[in-house]
Amino acid sequence: MEGGSLDAQLGATVAIDWCTSCQVFWFDPHEDLQLAPASILKLFQIVATRAQAPSVTPRSTAPACPRCGLRLLETHDQQRATKFAYLRCARGHGRLMSFVNFLLEKDFIRPLSPEQVDELKSRGIQVISCSKCGAPVDLAQGPACRHCGASLSMVDVGRMAGPGAKSGL
Repeated sequence: MEGGSLDAQLGATVAIDWCTSCQVFWFDPHEDLQLAPASILKLFQIVATRAQAPSVTPRSTAPACPRCGLRLLETHDQQRATKFAYLRCARGHGRLMSFVNFLLEKDFIRPLSPEQVDELKSRGIQVISCSKCGAPVDLAQGPACRHCGASLSMVDVGRMAGPGAKSGL
């Protein structure tokens, strides 16, 4: 993993660790909640500019906490109506979160409403890629990925653009 210092709220800084080829972040306790808006955008840029990096071989074992070495525990959480997951240290040292789950936590990705699914269909779109696993999702077969069970979702461009911007398809 690489790391860097990012601006936090109230003029503080936080040291974040990330793996660009795996597209995951390690957050010590509450670091993800302390990030300044500009630092959240910087994490977007880090992932985007390094997304073409060679991929690493997937691990055959569950990841361990970089602080204490304990196996990380799968955890499910919810931000408003949006569910997300991460791996956390049982001793409270932090959590490992994928970029997609980070976007879900920050409410940048939202589940598609039935009306939005109908709008996609009316535009002639029949299949989209799952935002969680990348599998093709046939819009005619329901509002979830048949491979991983994730709800159909989209990036809320208006939320990413800041206050006053419009969101939508």
